[in-house]
Amino acid sequence: MNPRNVDLVRIALGVLAADRSVLRKAGGSSWNAREFELTVEVGDPTVWTLHAEHLAGTVGFLSGDHWSFRFTQAPEAGEAGLPIEEQHHDRTILLSGGADSAAGALLSAVELGEDLSQSLVSQYSSTAISPVQQGIVGSIPELVPGIRQVHHQFHLHRGSKRLDGSSFRSETSTRSRSLLFLALGLAVAERAGSTLWIAENGFASLNPPLGPDRRGSLSTHTTHPRFLRELSDLMEGSGGHGLIENPFEALTKGEMFRRVADAVGSDTASTYLSNTNSCSHTDARYSGAPVGSSCGVCFGCLVRRAAFIASGVSDTTTYLVNDPDSRYNTFVRQKSIVEPLRDFVDRGVRARDVMAMSLPEGYTAQDALALSQRGVEELRGLF
Repeated sequence: MNPRNVDLVRIALGVLAADRSVLRKAGGSSWNAREFELTVEVGDPTVWTLHAEHLAGTVGFLSGDHWSFRFTQAPEAGEAGLPIEEQHHDRTILLSGGADSAAGALLSAVELGEDLSQSLVSQYSSTAISPVQQGIVGSIPELVPGIRQVHHQFHLHRGSKRLDGSSFRSETSTRSRSLLFLALGLAVAERAGSTLWIAENGFASLNPPLGPDRRGSLSTHTTHPRFLRELSDLMEGSGGHGLIENPFEALTKGEMFRRVADAVGSDTASTYLSNTNSCSHTDARYSGAPVGSSCGVCFGCLVRRAAFIASGVSDTTTYLVNDPDSRYNTFVRQKSIVEPLRDFVDRGVRARDVMAMSLPEGYTAQDALALSQRGVEELRGLF
């Protein structure tokens, strides 16, 4: 594998471990940005030192913190790796288990058709997501006969104990998870000789803040077009494989769902998309809910519910907020952003909001405003 892509996985693991282990202080529109100095072992410290400032800026934009990096020489591998048969795949796709990534994997398979192949890459820390990912992968060949695909599933998370046996503190925001996901995807794409698809609706990628108190890293940049372009430029500039594409950058979630329905029919789209998980919270099980439950009131769930309505595709997802016995009311109240979202929809996205989105070169403010307004209009269907 290209050694720069190996290094990016090492860097991403270090970033995520640091991000998970240093608590943010509550309050403030900047969400109390933290200062990180991270030392990472890499294959060629000289190359990465040249790109350290670019890396720090890219990771800082993602997490909303201030980063600096120092690189040391990684030890030589103790053993030779097992021989790997060369495999070319026409496309590599990130598959998180959410509705957007599932839509992307299915639409890619439809586009590629018979006798072409795709490589699907999943990463999870919560074991509840693993069967969701596997279920999506298993259903694609049933819907697109003849498509060839391989699924790479990675189970990676920071341990609970430090080397001295004491417990790590755990920061729950972890905006840097997407860096590891993309690093793993690019590593697989490099071996497959293909571009990496990250399928995310453009409205969520821009993620206009719900209010003045949700700027900075509280409004996630995990698939923001600027972040994706900067990461791609970083990898290409350092000699690694960095071809990343979001083919749905200009679409809302509802528009993505409509494309799935057009490809396989509304009833099939309903079943396929309802079996995904878009919930931001994986801790409902501690409140007695079934593993992998969807709350129905977080940003991911609300945008998902609005997308089903806007696309005309039936939503058969079970949401905890709709539990007939109200067993999860306490959990739902703690997670709900319904009121902030209602205020956001009433206010709408304005031109000045777009100017604060840090759009990359070539992404016009007019396009971002039009997309955001379509996204808000979809959300309006909930209220």
